[in-house]
Amino acid sequence: MSAAARGPGAVPAQPAGSWGAAWLRAMEGAAQDTARLARGRAYAGTGPEAARGAAGAGAVSAPRVGTGRVLAYVRGSRARPYRAEWRLPVLSEEEWATFLTAVAARPVLAAALLDGELPYGAVPVAHEAGIRLLPGAGDLLPACSCPDRGHPCKHAAALGYETGRLLDADPWALLLMRGRAAEAVRAEVARLGAARAGRSAEHTRTRGGGAPPRRSRGDADGPPFDRRPRGTRLATEVFATAVRPPLPEPQPLPDTPTEPGVYPELPGAPGAEALAFLAADAAVRARHALSAVLEEDDGAGRSAVGEHDPLPDLSRWHDTVRLAATHPQLTGRGTLSARFARLARSVGRDPLELARAAAAWRQGGPAGLAVLEAVWDPPAGDFDRGRSALAGLGMVMTIHRNQLTHTTRPVQLRFGGDGRWYPYRDASGPGPAGRSGSGRDGSGPAADWWPEGPSAADPVQALTGLGQH
Repeated sequence: MSAAARGPGAVPAQPAGSWGAAWLRAMEGAAQDTARLARGRAYAGTGPEAARGAAGAGAVSAPRVGTGRVLAYVRGSRARPYRAEWRLPVLSEEEWATFLTAVAARPVLAAALLDGELPYGAVPVAHEAGIRLLPGAGDLLPACSCPDRGHPCKHAAALGYETGRLLDADPWALLLMRGRAAEAVRAEVARLGAARAGRSAEHTRTRGGGAPPRRSRGDADGPPFDRRPRGTRLATEVFATAVRPPLPEPQPLPDTPTEPGVYPELPGAPGAEALAFLAADAAVRARHALSAVLEEDDGAGRSAVGEHDPLPDLSRWHDTVRLAATHPQLTGRGTLSARFARLARSVGRDPLELARAAAAWRQGGPAGLAVLEAVWDPPAGDFDRGRSALAGLGMVMTIHRNQLTHTTRPVQLRFGGDGRWYPYRDASGPGPAGRSGSGRDGSGPAADWWPEGPSAADPVQALTGLGQH
Protein backbone atom coordinates (compact mmCIF):
# COMPACT_ATOMS: atom_id res chain seq x y z
CA MET A 1 0.00 0.00 0.00
CA SER A 2 1.36 3.45 -0.91
CA ALA A 3 1.79 6.27 1.55
CA ALA A 4 -1.05 8.12 -0.14
CA ALA A 5 -3.38 5.15 0.30
CA ARG A 6 -2.63 5.05 4.00
CA GLY A 7 -3.66 8.67 4.41
CA PRO A 8 -1.89 11.77 5.71
CA GLY A 9 -1.63 10.48 9.28
CA ALA A 10 -0.01 7.16 8.47
CA VAL A 11 3.55 6.31 9.50
CA PRO A 12 5.61 4.74 6.69
CA ALA A 13 6.87 1.25 7.48
CA GLN A 14 10.65 0.97 7.84
CA PRO A 15 12.96 -1.95 8.48
CA ALA A 16 14.16 -2.54 12.04
CA GLY A 17 17.44 -0.92 12.94
CA SER A 18 17.16 1.93 10.45
CA TRP A 19 18.27 4.57 12.97
CA GLY A 20 21.55 2.82 13.70
CA ALA A 21 22.10 1.87 10.05
CA ALA A 22 21.66 5.51 8.97
CA TRP A 23 24.17 6.63 11.62
CA LEU A 24 26.72 4.04 10.48
CA ARG A 25 26.32 5.09 6.84
CA ALA A 26 27.14 8.67 7.80
CA MET A 27 30.05 7.66 10.04
CA GLU A 28 31.61 5.32 7.50
CA GLY A 29 31.11 7.96 4.81
CA ALA A 30 33.07 10.43 6.95
CA ALA A 31 35.96 8.00 7.53
CA GLN A 32 39.25 8.47 5.71
CA ASP A 33 40.78 5.12 6.71
CA THR A 34 38.81 1.87 6.40
CA ALA A 35 41.47 -0.06 8.33
CA ARG A 36 40.72 1.98 11.43
CA LEU A 37 37.02 1.28 10.96
CA ALA A 38 37.78 -2.45 11.08
CA ARG A 39 39.75 -1.98 14.30
CA GLY A 40 36.90 0.09 15.68
CA ARG A 41 34.40 -2.70 14.95
CA ALA A 42 36.63 -5.10 16.86
CA TYR A 43 36.92 -2.72 19.82
CA ALA A 44 33.15 -2.24 19.87
CA GLY A 45 32.56 -6.00 19.74
CA THR A 46 30.77 -6.02 16.37
CA GLY A 47 31.61 -7.50 12.99
CA PRO A 48 33.80 -10.46 12.02
CA GLU A 49 36.81 -9.11 13.93
CA ALA A 50 34.93 -9.43 17.22
CA ALA A 51 33.69 -12.88 16.26
CA ARG A 52 37.31 -13.97 15.91
CA GLY A 53 37.97 -12.76 19.46
CA ALA A 54 39.94 -9.65 18.58
CA ALA A 55 41.61 -7.89 21.49
CA GLY A 56 39.68 -4.96 22.87
CA ALA A 57 36.21 -6.25 21.93
CA GLY A 58 33.56 -4.56 24.03
CA ALA A 59 35.98 -1.81 25.10
CA VAL A 60 33.49 1.09 24.89
CA SER A 61 32.21 2.14 28.31
CA ALA A 62 28.64 3.49 28.52
CA PRO A 63 28.35 6.17 25.80
CA ARG A 64 26.95 9.46 27.07
CA VAL A 65 24.73 11.51 24.78
CA GLY A 66 24.45 15.28 25.01
CA THR A 67 23.52 18.24 22.86
CA GLY A 68 25.59 18.05 19.71
CA ARG A 69 27.76 15.14 20.83
CA VAL A 70 28.17 11.57 21.99
CA LEU A 71 31.22 10.57 24.02
CA ALA A 72 32.60 7.58 25.93
CA TYR A 73 35.79 6.18 27.39
CA VAL A 74 37.35 3.47 25.21
CA ARG A 75 39.96 1.02 26.47
CA GLY A 76 42.96 0.78 24.18
CA SER A 77 46.51 -0.52 24.49
CA ARG A 78 47.22 1.27 27.77
CA ALA A 79 45.62 0.76 31.17
CA ARG A 80 43.94 4.16 31.22
CA PRO A 81 41.10 4.47 28.69
CA TYR A 82 40.97 7.16 26.01
CA ARG A 83 38.17 9.73 25.77
CA ALA A 84 36.52 9.52 22.35
CA GLU A 85 33.79 11.76 20.93
CA TRP A 86 31.65 12.39 17.85
CA ARG A 87 30.17 15.84 17.26
CA LEU A 88 27.34 16.85 14.96
CA PRO A 89 25.41 20.08 14.40
CA VAL A 90 22.20 20.78 16.28
CA LEU A 91 19.01 21.91 14.56
CA SER A 92 18.14 25.58 14.82
CA GLU A 93 15.03 26.80 16.62
CA GLU A 94 13.36 27.43 13.27
CA GLU A 95 14.19 23.91 12.07
CA TRP A 96 12.82 22.37 15.26
CA ALA A 97 9.62 24.40 14.98
CA THR A 98 9.15 23.28 11.36
CA PHE A 99 9.82 19.63 12.16
CA LEU A 100 7.56 19.45 15.24
CA THR A 101 4.75 21.27 13.45
CA ALA A 102 4.95 18.65 10.70
CA VAL A 103 4.86 15.88 13.32
CA ALA A 104 1.83 17.39 15.08
CA ALA A 105 0.02 17.43 11.75
CA ARG A 106 0.37 13.62 11.54
CA PRO A 107 -1.96 12.26 14.29
CA VAL A 108 -0.60 8.72 14.19
CA LEU A 109 3.01 9.86 14.39
CA ALA A 110 2.20 12.45 17.07
CA ALA A 111 0.40 9.81 19.15
CA ALA A 112 3.40 7.48 18.87
CA LEU A 113 5.74 10.21 20.11
CA LEU A 114 3.45 11.06 23.02
CA ASP A 115 3.43 7.34 23.93
CA GLY A 116 7.23 7.40 24.16
CA GLU A 117 7.98 5.82 20.77
CA LEU A 118 9.99 7.38 17.95
CA PRO A 119 9.11 5.58 14.69
CA TYR A 120 11.49 5.82 11.77
CA GLY A 121 8.57 7.41 9.95
CA ALA A 122 9.64 10.70 11.53
CA VAL A 123 12.54 10.81 9.04
CA PRO A 124 10.47 11.12 5.83
CA VAL A 125 8.08 13.51 7.59
CA ALA A 126 11.05 15.72 8.45
CA HIS A 127 12.39 15.35 4.90
CA GLU A 128 9.09 16.48 3.42
CA ALA A 129 9.26 19.56 5.64
CA GLY A 130 12.79 20.34 4.42
CA ILE A 131 14.56 19.18 7.61
CA ARG A 132 17.40 16.67 7.54
CA LEU A 133 16.97 14.77 10.79
CA LEU A 134 19.64 12.12 10.17
CA PRO A 135 23.27 13.32 9.95
CA GLY A 136 25.21 13.13 6.72
CA ALA A 137 28.87 12.20 6.30
CA GLY A 138 29.89 15.85 6.34
CA ASP A 139 28.10 16.47 9.66
CA LEU A 140 30.11 14.08 11.85
CA LEU A 141 33.40 15.16 13.44
CA PRO A 142 35.44 12.66 15.52
CA ALA A 143 37.89 13.47 18.33
CA CYS A 144 39.94 11.37 20.75
CA SER A 145 42.55 11.89 23.48
CA CYS A 146 44.85 9.24 21.94
CA PRO A 147 47.90 10.32 19.89
CA ASP A 148 46.51 8.80 16.66
CA ARG A 149 45.48 11.58 14.25
CA GLY A 150 43.34 9.29 12.10
CA HIS A 151 39.92 10.43 10.96
CA PRO A 152 38.59 8.63 12.89
CA CYS A 153 41.04 6.74 15.10
CA LYS A 154 40.05 3.22 16.11
CA HIS A 155 38.73 4.44 19.50
CA ALA A 156 36.38 7.00 17.91
CA ALA A 157 35.37 4.39 15.34
CA ALA A 158 34.51 1.97 18.17
CA LEU A 159 32.34 4.66 19.75
CA GLY A 160 30.67 5.24 16.37
CA TYR A 161 29.69 1.58 16.04
CA GLU A 162 28.48 1.48 19.64
CA THR A 163 26.40 4.61 18.94
CA GLY A 164 24.71 2.78 16.06
CA ARG A 165 23.58 0.09 18.49
CA LEU A 166 22.50 2.73 20.99
CA LEU A 167 20.30 4.49 18.41
CA ASP A 168 18.62 1.23 17.44
CA ALA A 169 17.75 0.71 21.11
CA ASP A 170 16.88 4.35 21.88
CA PRO A 171 16.39 6.60 18.82
CA TRP A 172 15.45 9.50 21.14
CA ALA A 173 19.20 9.84 21.70
CA LEU A 174 19.53 11.21 18.16
CA LEU A 175 17.03 13.97 18.90
CA LEU A 176 19.03 14.87 22.00
CA MET A 177 22.19 15.06 19.90
CA ARG A 178 20.25 17.29 17.51
CA GLY A 179 19.41 19.65 20.37
CA ARG A 180 16.17 18.55 22.09
CA ALA A 181 15.50 16.14 24.94
CA ALA A 182 12.63 13.67 24.62
CA GLU A 183 10.56 15.43 27.28
CA ALA A 184 10.83 18.77 25.49
CA VAL A 185 9.88 17.19 22.14
CA ARG A 186 6.80 15.48 23.58
CA ALA A 187 5.73 18.62 25.42
CA GLU A 188 5.95 20.72 22.26
CA VAL A 189 4.11 18.11 20.16
CA ALA A 190 1.35 18.01 22.80
CA ARG A 191 1.11 21.81 22.78
CA LEU A 192 0.97 22.00 19.00
CA GLY A 193 -1.58 19.17 18.88
CA ALA A 194 -3.79 20.92 21.45
CA ALA A 195 -3.58 24.19 19.52
CA ARG A 196 -4.43 22.38 16.31
CA ALA A 197 -7.44 20.70 17.97
CA GLY A 198 -8.56 24.04 19.39
CA ARG A 199 -8.49 25.68 15.98
CA SER A 200 -10.49 22.77 14.55
CA ALA A 201 -13.12 23.05 17.31
CA GLU A 202 -13.39 26.80 16.82
CA HIS A 203 -13.88 26.26 13.10
CA THR A 204 -16.64 23.70 13.83
CA ARG A 205 -18.44 26.05 16.24
CA THR A 206 -18.27 28.90 13.74
CA ARG A 207 -19.75 26.78 10.99
CA GLY A 208 -22.53 25.56 13.36
CA GLY A 209 -23.86 29.00 14.20
CA GLY A 210 -21.72 30.32 17.01
CA ALA A 211 -20.27 29.31 20.32
CA PRO A 212 -22.37 27.70 23.08
CA PRO A 213 -23.56 29.96 25.91
CA ARG A 214 -21.15 30.43 28.83
CA ARG A 215 -22.08 29.09 32.22
CA SER A 216 -22.54 31.55 35.03
CA ARG A 217 -21.12 31.06 38.50
CA GLY A 218 -24.53 30.11 39.85
CA ASP A 219 -25.44 27.37 37.33
CA ALA A 220 -26.75 24.48 39.38
CA ASP A 221 -25.90 21.86 36.78
CA GLY A 222 -22.39 23.15 36.19
CA PRO A 223 -19.21 22.63 38.19
CA PRO A 224 -18.77 24.73 41.33
CA PHE A 225 -16.99 28.04 40.97
CA ASP A 226 -13.23 27.43 40.85
CA ARG A 227 -11.60 29.58 43.53
CA ARG A 228 -8.00 28.47 42.76
CA PRO A 229 -5.49 31.29 42.19
CA ARG A 230 -5.02 32.17 38.54
CA GLY A 231 -2.36 30.04 36.86
CA THR A 232 -2.46 27.10 39.30
CA ARG A 233 -3.21 23.49 38.32
CA LEU A 234 -4.40 20.50 40.30
CA ALA A 235 -1.97 17.61 40.73
CA THR A 236 -4.52 15.28 39.13
CA GLU A 237 -4.38 17.41 35.98
CA VAL A 238 -0.59 17.34 35.90
CA PHE A 239 -0.35 13.57 36.27
CA ALA A 240 -3.23 12.80 33.92
CA THR A 241 -0.73 12.70 31.04
CA ALA A 242 2.78 11.37 30.64
CA VAL A 243 3.86 14.58 28.92
CA ARG A 244 6.01 16.77 31.17
CA PRO A 245 7.29 20.28 30.51
CA PRO A 246 11.02 20.61 29.83
CA LEU A 247 13.37 20.81 32.80
CA PRO A 248 14.53 24.27 33.87
CA GLU A 249 17.97 25.53 32.94
CA PRO A 250 20.73 24.14 35.19
CA GLN A 251 21.87 26.27 38.10
CA PRO A 252 25.07 28.30 37.55
CA LEU A 253 28.33 26.85 38.80
CA PRO A 254 28.88 27.95 42.43
CA ASP A 255 31.83 30.21 43.19
CA THR A 256 33.14 27.72 45.74
CA PRO A 257 32.28 24.09 46.55
CA THR A 258 29.59 23.79 49.19
CA GLU A 259 30.49 22.51 52.63
CA PRO A 260 29.13 19.06 53.58
CA GLY A 261 26.44 18.67 56.18
CA VAL A 262 26.74 17.10 59.61
CA TYR A 263 27.17 13.33 59.55
CA PRO A 264 25.98 11.11 62.42
CA GLU A 265 28.23 8.86 64.46
CA LEU A 266 27.00 5.30 63.88
CA PRO A 267 28.38 2.09 65.36
CA GLY A 268 30.56 0.22 62.89
CA ALA A 269 30.50 3.06 60.35
CA PRO A 270 33.33 5.45 59.41
CA GLY A 271 33.63 8.41 61.72
CA ALA A 272 31.58 11.52 61.00
CA GLU A 273 34.77 13.59 60.73
CA ALA A 274 36.24 11.24 58.13
CA LEU A 275 33.00 11.27 56.11
CA ALA A 276 32.89 15.08 56.13
CA PHE A 277 36.53 15.14 55.04
CA LEU A 278 35.86 12.88 52.05
CA ALA A 279 32.61 14.67 51.15
CA ALA A 280 34.41 18.02 51.05
CA ASP A 281 37.03 16.53 48.71
CA ALA A 282 34.28 15.06 46.48
CA ALA A 283 32.63 18.50 46.27
CA VAL A 284 35.92 20.10 45.21
CA ARG A 285 36.52 17.48 42.50
CA ALA A 286 32.91 17.61 41.29
CA ARG A 287 33.06 21.38 40.87
CA HIS A 288 36.40 21.09 39.04
CA ALA A 289 35.03 18.40 36.73
CA LEU A 290 31.84 20.35 35.99
CA SER A 291 33.84 23.50 35.31
CA ALA A 292 36.04 21.59 32.86
CA VAL A 293 33.02 20.15 31.05
CA LEU A 294 31.42 23.60 30.71
CA GLU A 295 34.66 24.97 29.25
CA GLU A 296 35.20 22.11 26.76
CA ASP A 297 33.76 24.06 23.84
CA ASP A 298 35.82 27.13 23.02
CA GLY A 299 32.86 28.91 21.44
CA ALA A 300 33.88 28.16 17.85
CA GLY A 301 32.58 24.62 17.77
CA ARG A 302 36.01 23.09 18.38
CA SER A 303 36.27 20.28 20.89
CA ALA A 304 38.72 20.44 23.77
CA VAL A 305 38.74 16.66 24.14
CA GLY A 306 42.17 15.44 25.17
CA GLU A 307 43.41 18.85 26.34
CA HIS A 308 42.60 18.14 29.96
CA ASP A 309 40.94 15.47 32.03
CA PRO A 310 38.92 16.79 35.01
CA LEU A 311 39.16 13.42 36.77
CA PRO A 312 42.57 11.99 35.89
CA ASP A 313 43.51 8.41 36.65
CA LEU A 314 46.02 8.74 39.53
CA SER A 315 48.16 6.32 41.50
CA ARG A 316 47.43 5.98 45.20
CA TRP A 317 50.41 8.19 46.08
CA HIS A 318 49.49 10.86 43.55
CA ASP A 319 45.86 10.88 44.69
CA THR A 320 46.99 11.21 48.31
CA VAL A 321 49.17 14.17 47.34
CA ARG A 322 46.26 15.70 45.42
CA LEU A 323 44.03 15.29 48.46
CA ALA A 324 46.60 16.86 50.79
CA ALA A 325 47.12 19.75 48.36
CA THR A 326 43.51 20.60 47.54
CA HIS A 327 41.47 19.72 50.61
CA PRO A 328 40.46 22.96 52.40
CA GLN A 329 41.50 21.53 55.78
CA LEU A 330 44.89 20.23 54.61
CA THR A 331 46.54 23.15 52.82
CA GLY A 332 49.66 24.96 53.93
CA ARG A 333 53.16 23.76 54.77
CA GLY A 334 52.65 23.87 58.54
CA THR A 335 49.40 21.90 58.57
CA LEU A 336 50.80 18.70 60.05
CA SER A 337 47.82 17.70 62.14
CA ALA A 338 47.07 14.20 63.38
CA ARG A 339 44.77 13.74 60.38
CA PHE A 340 47.56 14.80 58.03
CA ALA A 341 49.94 12.37 59.70
CA ARG A 342 47.42 9.52 59.35
CA LEU A 343 47.01 10.36 55.68
CA ALA A 344 50.77 10.21 55.16
CA ARG A 345 51.08 6.90 57.03
CA SER A 346 48.31 5.39 54.89
CA VAL A 347 50.72 5.48 51.91
CA GLY A 348 53.87 4.70 53.90
CA ARG A 349 55.24 8.25 53.77
CA ASP A 350 56.47 10.78 56.31
CA PRO A 351 54.13 13.75 57.04
CA LEU A 352 56.83 16.25 56.07
CA GLU A 353 57.41 14.39 52.81
CA LEU A 354 53.69 14.55 52.04
CA ALA A 355 53.59 18.27 52.92
CA ARG A 356 56.47 18.97 50.50
CA ALA A 357 54.78 16.92 47.76
CA ALA A 358 51.48 18.77 48.34
CA ALA A 359 53.28 22.09 47.91
CA ALA A 360 54.68 20.84 44.59
CA TRP A 361 51.19 19.72 43.51
CA ARG A 362 49.80 23.18 44.22
CA GLN A 363 52.50 24.58 41.94
CA GLY A 364 51.62 22.49 38.91
CA GLY A 365 49.66 19.31 39.64
CA PRO A 366 51.29 16.08 38.41
CA ALA A 367 53.87 18.07 36.43
CA GLY A 368 54.88 19.99 39.56
CA LEU A 369 55.20 16.78 41.56
CA ALA A 370 57.39 15.26 38.83
CA VAL A 371 59.75 18.26 39.13
CA LEU A 372 60.08 17.61 42.87
CA GLU A 373 60.62 13.88 42.61
CA ALA A 374 63.10 13.55 39.73
CA VAL A 375 65.91 15.45 38.06
CA TRP A 376 66.47 15.18 34.34
CA ASP A 377 68.62 16.57 31.53
CA PRO A 378 66.63 19.03 29.43
CA PRO A 379 67.52 19.29 25.74
CA ALA A 380 69.07 22.40 24.29
CA GLY A 381 66.55 25.16 23.77
CA ASP A 382 64.25 26.74 26.34
CA PHE A 383 66.43 25.77 29.31
CA ASP A 384 69.53 27.40 27.84
CA ARG A 385 67.59 30.50 26.79
CA GLY A 386 66.21 30.84 30.32
CA ARG A 387 69.67 30.54 31.85
CA SER A 388 70.99 33.19 29.46
CA ALA A 389 68.12 35.54 30.35
CA LEU A 390 69.00 35.26 34.05
CA ALA A 391 72.71 35.77 33.36
CA GLY A 392 71.86 38.89 31.37
CA LEU A 393 70.25 40.32 34.50
CA GLY A 394 73.40 39.67 36.53
CA MET A 395 72.13 36.57 38.34
CA VAL A 396 74.87 34.01 38.94
CA MET A 397 73.31 30.53 39.00
CA THR A 398 74.92 27.13 39.37
CA ILE A 399 73.62 24.30 37.20
CA HIS A 400 72.70 20.79 38.24
CA ARG A 401 70.88 19.06 35.39
CA ASN A 402 67.44 20.80 35.23
CA GLN A 403 68.11 22.97 38.32
CA LEU A 404 69.48 26.52 38.52
CA THR A 405 70.52 27.56 42.04
CA HIS A 406 71.40 31.10 43.08
CA THR A 407 74.90 31.34 44.56
CA THR A 408 74.06 33.88 47.29
CA ARG A 409 70.33 33.68 47.82
CA PRO A 410 68.22 30.77 49.08
CA VAL A 411 66.36 30.36 45.83
CA GLN A 412 66.34 27.80 43.07
CA LEU A 413 64.54 27.30 39.74
CA ARG A 414 63.68 23.87 38.37
CA PHE A 415 62.79 23.36 34.73
CA GLY A 416 59.88 20.97 34.20
CA GLY A 417 59.09 18.60 31.39
CA ASP A 418 56.10 20.82 30.60
CA GLY A 419 58.43 23.72 29.71
CA ARG A 420 57.64 25.74 32.86
CA TRP A 421 59.95 27.03 35.60
CA TYR A 422 59.20 26.03 39.18
CA PRO A 423 60.58 28.25 41.99
CA TYR A 424 61.96 26.71 45.20
CA ARG A 425 63.19 28.24 48.47
CA ASP A 426 65.69 26.81 50.92
CA ALA A 427 64.14 26.51 54.38
CA SER A 428 67.33 25.34 56.14
CA GLY A 429 68.55 28.82 57.11
CA PRO A 430 71.95 30.49 56.53
CA GLY A 431 74.88 28.19 55.81
CA PRO A 432 78.05 28.15 57.91
CA ALA A 433 80.08 29.90 55.21
CA GLY A 434 77.73 32.59 54.02
CA ARG A 435 75.48 30.68 51.58
CA SER A 436 77.96 29.36 49.13
CA GLY A 437 78.98 26.37 51.22
CA SER A 438 75.54 25.18 52.31
CA GLY A 439 75.03 22.62 49.57
CA ARG A 440 72.44 24.66 47.69
CA ASP A 441 73.68 23.40 44.35
CA GLY A 442 71.56 20.33 45.00
CA SER A 443 74.57 18.14 45.82
CA GLY A 444 74.86 18.68 49.56
CA PRO A 445 72.67 17.66 52.48
CA ALA A 446 72.29 21.10 54.06
CA ALA A 447 69.69 22.52 51.64
CA ASP A 448 66.01 22.01 52.44
CA TRP A 449 64.28 22.98 49.19
CA TRP A 450 60.54 23.63 49.26
CA PRO A 451 58.31 24.47 46.28
CA GLU A 452 57.15 28.03 46.79
CA GLY A 453 55.33 30.46 44.55
CA PRO A 454 53.62 29.87 41.21
CA SER A 455 55.33 28.29 38.23
CA ALA A 456 55.79 30.37 35.08
CA ALA A 457 56.82 29.94 31.46
CA ASP A 458 59.50 32.61 31.97
CA PRO A 459 62.28 32.11 34.58
CA VAL A 460 62.44 35.80 35.50
CA GLN A 461 58.69 35.81 36.16
CA ALA A 462 59.06 32.70 38.32
CA LEU A 463 61.70 34.44 40.44
CA THR A 464 59.54 37.55 40.64
CA GLY A 465 56.86 35.40 42.27
CA LEU A 466 59.40 34.66 45.05
CA GLY A 467 60.14 38.35 45.57
CA GLN A 468 63.77 37.81 44.56
CA HIS A 469 63.95 39.94 41.42
